Amino acid sequence: MQQMEMSSLAIPQRADTAVATTAEKNGRQRVAISVVIPVMNEQENVRPLFERLTAQLEQLGQSYEVIFVDDGSTDNTFAEVKALHDEHPGIVRVIRFRKNFGKTPALVAGFSRCRGEIVFTMDGDLQDDPAEIPRFLEKLEEGYDLVSGWKYPRLDPITKTFPSRVFNALVRTLTGVPLHDINNGFKAYRREVIDDVHLKLYGEFHRFVPVMAQWRGYRVTEIKVRHHPRRFGVSKFGARRFARGLIDLLNVLFLTTFLRTPLRFFGPFGFWTFVLGLLIDAWVVIRSRLIENQPIHTQPMLFVGILLMIFGVQFVLVGLQSEMIRHYAFQPGEEYSIKQEIDVQ
Repeated sequence: MQQMEMSSLAIPQRADTAVATTAEKNGRQRVAISVVIPVMNEQENVRPLFERLTAQLEQLGQSYEVIFVDDGSTDNTFAEVKALHDEHPGIVRVIRFRKNFGKTPALVAGFSRCRGEIVFTMDGDLQDDPAEIPRFLEKLEEGYDLVSGWKYPRLDPITKTFPSRVFNALVRTLTGVPLHDINNGFKAYRREVIDDVHLKLYGEFHRFVPVMAQWRGYRVTEIKVRHHPRRFGVSKFGARRFARGLIDLLNVLFLTTFLRTPLRFFGPFGFWTFVLGLLIDAWVVIRSRLIENQPIHTQPMLFVGILLMIFGVQFVLVGLQSEMIRHYAFQPGEEYSIKQEIDVQ
């Protein structure tokens, strides 16, 4: 009975989407579902993950492909995924990096080469459960463009869960994207989201795709998913990754809020810095001349005010320079995202 229900679950389609996909532009035959899995030193995990994943995808009755991106593994991970490719030609595709470049480049490489109308991403550590895939598809059928998994309950040590909770709270507060687990690698995307956003990813921006997608006008939601403890290998999470995530969060906030008008960010900051310096110097002059009758140049706060005014002018000039760079570097089509075209040649 369960198999019949899954096989009847249609892949969500958008009748109002007329923008050509990357697969169409490159002349590649499309499939219904692509699953992109970045892996690094996961030799014990890739085969059992593939077996669980394909068992689930076969029940859907749709065409699919699985793309493993080997991000510079130093164990036998590549040999394992290569063996899977040899055993399942036409289904398994493998991308191998020369060295470890990080998860964002791995996902971009997979996104650039995948052919699916729906694209899933998963981690290669067996902590994501492929049995959740039909629930992602059901949510996409409701009209959402991106569905993110929320590990609940999360079976990780407190050294991972506490920083993650802090980070997710910051993201929700600062971006307005209502996700509780934005770092979760288990996500489902409509094709148009991938084509619209993936080339804008760098650094650790893969975790902020929901933020960038919502900023571009796509509908984003989340579902609670089962989470399994890691059985093999070691976690790649660390304090340095958390710090990079905070820096990238500030970067994303700037790009999504002030990219079109950088002067609106630098201008007010520079103006009020200049005004503060001016007020400090005015108070120094009044106090020195009218109250204490002392030479102005002996007052340390005088130089503080002068520095603040200089910084204020510099901030405004940086904003103006950013406006000029933006004006000449950006093409007109990069500022909007088309959802539908009717009879437009």
